[in-house]
Amino acid sequence: MVRIRILHIWNTAGVASIIGKYMDRLFATESLVVHRKALDPYDLTTYGKLWDCGPKEFTLRTFVKAKGYDIVHVHYFYRIIPYMRILYPSKPIIMHFHGDDIRGKWEARRRYWKKADLVLYSTPDLREHDTPKNAVHVPNPVDTEIFHPLGMRPGPKQAFHISYNADLLAKELAGAHGLELTIHDRKKQGPIPYSQMPRILSQYEYYVEIKRDGSGNLCTTPSKTALEALACGVKVITWDGRVLENLPESNRPEKCAESVFALYQGLAC
Repeated sequence: MVRIRILHIWNTAGVASIIGKYMDRLFATESLVVHRKALDPYDLTTYGKLWDCGPKEFTLRTFVKAKGYDIVHVHYFYRIIPYMRILYPSKPIIMHFHGDDIRGKWEARRRYWKKADLVLYSTPDLREHDTPKNAVHVPNPVDTEIFHPLGMRPGPKQAFHISYNADLLAKELAGAHGLELTIHDRKKQGPIPYSQMPRILSQYEYYVEIKRDGSGNLCTTPSKTALEALACGVKVITWDGRVLENLPESNRPEKCAESVFALYQGLAC
């Protein structure tokens, strides 16, 4: 069996690291995730390399690096696609969207994603009327080796929320469920390192999941943090007051790696 070599460019929400890690383990692929150090304040790149350089140098280095790989899998950095296509006209290129990079912008960014051989998107709410028909939804994976029940006894009726421009609504949801809410404001308190998130989430019985996107609209799909809370055994209260428990099978890393590997095989044939 020929080993498939994949270059992941950028690492939005740590998704590339998870896909690369589990795919290499399960299917003996060879994945390299590269991301700019300045763009990873949460230390999400647990699998791959952080390049300590500016945007121009990063882009040039990816062009050179791509030569030795069978597939180029681009996350978020859609502007690189046309140039990568010029340099490598026959190399399979994947464009993977993750949120505000494409929400409400499919038509405006057509000139970028149309140059890719395959378009992926991470949450079902990103699919709109002008989304290409052959675009594929790949649910966000959660690294269950990092996020899992820790055996801690959470504070009863205690809830945690990370501020995303919807704090008042978060307080209303917590109040409706009779919960005492702790809000983490990243702008004032700084980012929580990825490695510390499991222990912080596990101190609470609930995670209140309500946030606004870059346009001020409420997000209706559970975020990756909400999924990570579920993996830790924390209950999640959604924007509409529902309570979720247990990580869905579709968000388990092995399932995601299996789905993406099948797509890679289709491109590499």
